[in-house]
Amino acid sequence: MTAHFGLFLMAAALLAVMPGPGIFYVAARTLGGGRRDGLLSIGGTTAGGLVQVAACALGVSALLMASAEAFTALKIAGALYLIWLGIAKFREAGAPLDLLQVSGGRAFRDGVLVEALNPKTAAFFLAFLPQFIDPAHDAAWQFAFYGTISVALNSLADLAVALTAARTRSSVLARPRLMRNLQRASGATLCGLGVSLLVARRG
Repeated sequence: MTAHFGLFLMAAALLAVMPGPGIFYVAARTLGGGRRDGLLSIGGTTAGGLVQVAACALGVSALLMASAEAFTALKIAGALYLIWLGIAKFREAGAPLDLLQVSGGRAFRDGVLVEALNPKTAAFFLAFLPQFIDPAHDAAWQFAFYGTISVALNSLADLAVALTAARTRSSVLARPRLMRNLQRASGATLCGLGVSLLVARRG
């Protein structure tokens, strides 16, 4: 069990640092609104990840992945939301920095939706976590345990990204053209992630 848990931690840590919608969303929000917005966004993506863990533990994610219609509906919703965020971020480029901050509720809510509406997260949990489940014990609790650790590792990776983005933002406050280009790049990345999600197929 100890050996398996160590293997799980190593694999989950490596997967946590791989770029995905959550990381890019946190980076974009931090660059636009500063550290406060970045930290609130992390709170949202963490909550969204826990929603996915709960759904997986209760079997909802398995039903979702088994249903082409349900998967397609969630995929389209998540993809369009990412594209909408990307377009909004692209349009914000060049605006005064004090206008780019959003309410704490919105930063948190957007983070929840980015992560909770991502069917790739559900597919990841269903493909990755069962490899460490002991069938002799309660599967739901094991899903919740391993899933929560995965979300925590993802949040730590997001935190590192937010702190780095906050420092980058501070260093370019006096260079509006660079800041504008970074915002546009963040928006384009979010749109690209949305398009890639839109064409994703069920595993």
